[in-house]
Amino acid sequence: MPKIIDKPIVGYKVKTEDAEAIQQEEQHSADIVHMHESVKRPEMLLGSTYKVKTPLSDHALYVTINDIILNQGTEHELRRPFEVFINSKNMDHFQWVVALTRVISAVFRKGGDCTFLTEELKAVFDPKGGYFKAGGKFMPSLVAEIGDAIESHLKMIGLIKEKKLDSHQQKMVDEKKAEIENQKNDVQADYPDEAQMCSKCMTKAAVLMDGCMTCLSCGDSKCG
Repeated sequence: MPKIIDKPIVGYKVKTEDAEAIQQEEQHSADIVHMHESVKRPEMLLGSTYKVKTPLSDHALYVTINDIILNQGTEHELRRPFEVFINSKNMDHFQWVVALTRVISAVFRKGGDCTFLTEELKAVFDPKGGYFKAGGKFMPSLVAEIGDAIESHLKMIGLIKEKKLDSHQQKMVDEKKAEIENQKNDVQADYPDEAQMCSKCMTKAAVLMDGCMTCLSCGDSKCG
């Protein structure tokens, strides 16, 4: 039975196989879930925890990043960071740590490219000076090391492509790391095991003398 047109014709389009293919592709794209603020948090998320131990504190920080799986079971399956938590026994930095986790989590849930966060965090410098972590890698601040942990996670889930060094460059890096580590061990071997990190020369040589923290390396004293 022919279809009766009971409204004025205001335009027309010729139906072709290409048009149908485009329409199907658009419909398929509309079914793909992308990261945005309206994505609801599922009951369970995949999480990874990274230990951040600095010479500036006796207690480590534990950075936990939870990921959401979008379009699970399809060819468009994607793992994206959804939220971050930072925990520690040290409560000295509690307020700014909570604020940092909320801002980072909000950026994660906003969608789009979130990899810029790592560069922003790693560019934060402590006015008291940075420190070398295990392996000889320099960290300009605690915030920068949190950014380094997040970067490691984004590399692990594939959002950041890791740049690999060639064999010659890797050999030079390994030799330099070994040299720094040996120098660090030789220097620290001359000071007591209970010595703390000096904020002036960044050597683990500050001890309690006459009721005042004094550095055995550079002589810096909290008592002036």
